[in-house]
Amino acid sequence: MASPSCLWLLAVALLPGSGAARAPWRLDPAAPLPLVIWHGMGDSCCNPLSMGAIKKMVEEKIPGIYVLSLEIGKTLMEDVENSFFLNVNSQVTTVCQILAKDPKLHQGYNAMGFSQGGQFLRAVAQRCPSPPMINLISIGGQHQGVYGLPRCPGESSHICDLIRKTLNAGAYNKAIQERLVQAEYWHDPIKEDTYRNHSIFLADINQERGVNESYKRNLMALKKFVMVKFLNDSIVDPVDSEWFGFYRSGQAKETIPLQETALYTQDRLGLKEMDNAGQLVFLAVEGDHLQLSQSMEILASTPPPEKTYQHFLEDCSAECQCGPTAVLEGSILPQEMGRSQQDNLSSHQKSCIFWDQRKEPRYQVT
Repeated sequence: MASPSCLWLLAVALLPGSGAARAPWRLDPAAPLPLVIWHGMGDSCCNPLSMGAIKKMVEEKIPGIYVLSLEIGKTLMEDVENSFFLNVNSQVTTVCQILAKDPKLHQGYNAMGFSQGGQFLRAVAQRCPSPPMINLISIGGQHQGVYGLPRCPGESSHICDLIRKTLNAGAYNKAIQERLVQAEYWHDPIKEDTYRNHSIFLADINQERGVNESYKRNLMALKKFVMVKFLNDSIVDPVDSEWFGFYRSGQAKETIPLQETALYTQDRLGLKEMDNAGQLVFLAVEGDHLQLSQSMEILASTPPPEKTYQHFLEDCSAECQCGPTAVLEGSILPQEMGRSQQDNLSSHQKSCIFWDQRKEPRYQVT
């Protein structure tokens, strides 16, 4: 987990204007919509150098917001250990129970998952529609799984070494599937049938063994599903999984984007329909896994009123006209800007680069 200096990230979803999302159907529509956070592998809910700092920052930026950083276990150490060794389906069930019992969440909440917490929160959205998740922000989540752990971020190197050896030896062994978290989203593109038949978590939430209509319906109920991909990621293999892409079946060299996968073309999860409706948001950032510059703040937003997006952030340096993808502190870069043009940007502008690589530019800076 990167230090707070690399993770000054604020992602809340959102009505246009300033601050947090507000739901018109809520008893108190002026109150910020609560935010639920799920940490990644080897981290904990409340580490003051990671999730604790993020929680504190969100609370400072949005007065009155309720932020729940999920703790899986009775202690911080147990929370860390469970990110490696507690059955993911059990974790999701526990989280669903926590959310259902929290009166502050009954009218809906936004969710933000870091790394594996991204796909875990997606499972919550698909399996547990009450209380309703309004928007999901996945920061480096692996939605098509991983086929490698090139740089495991655990506190103890021997744990990472053990996990690598175990996954390579038999990720789809029943006992390993039940007890090793990373095995549950291990996706072997050379053994697709084995993956489909024996993956107890990822194959289920990705509708690999048949279509669960409730999963599809519940995911499509999201207003926005935001996926942030780290272009220099040295932990996630393949990095395209952060945007729902993966290796082409039968080999582990060529990757294909979400739009070319059977999951999309057959629309087993509703992603194609969501994409066409503008509910999917694909963001890319220069940096390693979960590393963002201190000046960068992500604000995934519903479309603002036309031509009224002036000074969306307090220190925004330009009047911005945006589509439904993102707003950055400072300058916004369309995908068509070439590398040579990027090289001429100031250091501040470079630190603020964020763009949607998939579609035509939806940003203008005036």
